[in-house]
Amino acid sequence: MNRASVFVQPCGLCGHSQPLLFSQDKRRQFWQCQHCHLVYVAQVHYLSAADEKAIYDQHENCLEDEGYRRFLSRAAVPVQEKVKLPATGLDFGCGPGPLLARMLTEYGYSMQCYDLYYANNVSVLDKYYDFITCTEVIEHIATPNQTLARLLSMLKPGAPLVLMTKLVLDAERFANWHYKNDLTHISFFSRATFDYIARHYDVGLEFIGNDVIVLTKYATSTDVR
Repeated sequence: MNRASVFVQPCGLCGHSQPLLFSQDKRRQFWQCQHCHLVYVAQVHYLSAADEKAIYDQHENCLEDEGYRRFLSRAAVPVQEKVKLPATGLDFGCGPGPLLARMLTEYGYSMQCYDLYYANNVSVLDKYYDFITCTEVIEHIATPNQTLARLLSMLKPGAPLVLMTKLVLDAERFANWHYKNDLTHISFFSRATFDYIARHYDVGLEFIGNDVIVLTKYATSTDVR
């Protein structure tokens, strides 16, 4: 792919500009930052808040759906393995049906929920947590640097941030990837991107399976808010 000299929208993760054209389809172009490897779409392709929410409203994430529970268990199990009870967690981007928070409550954790559209209680963002979950959220965010910095600042030392998002493998597979076809997906991460994140924020990094990423705040970390 060739560099597009007229496209200088800074990367929403590291701030670098002049990315390389990574892929394109009939609706959007996808650019890759050459510093942190984030793949992202131009602002011109962002949906309005109303259009974005209309798509989310169509999601059928039934709280009693066993298939959905199995899907979310990929994020719940690492919490159980890494965080001892009693503990309080935040499900960031819980959506209209906060099943993961319910599951973790069933396991004995105390849970708070936040979602821009469905649980916009900003007071929960001013607390510290023993863990935070963020499943199928980060790919919807134009400025993941701001979101990651805030979430990591809310973790107690030694606490994990459990993310779930599908990972970019290469340009060839990206071109035929169903995940990029969702118009609410605007930021795409790879293992190289998370390597950058771990270095930049000085956190531990673990990949679990194909789509779960754990960023762990070091026990010696201190925050200045």
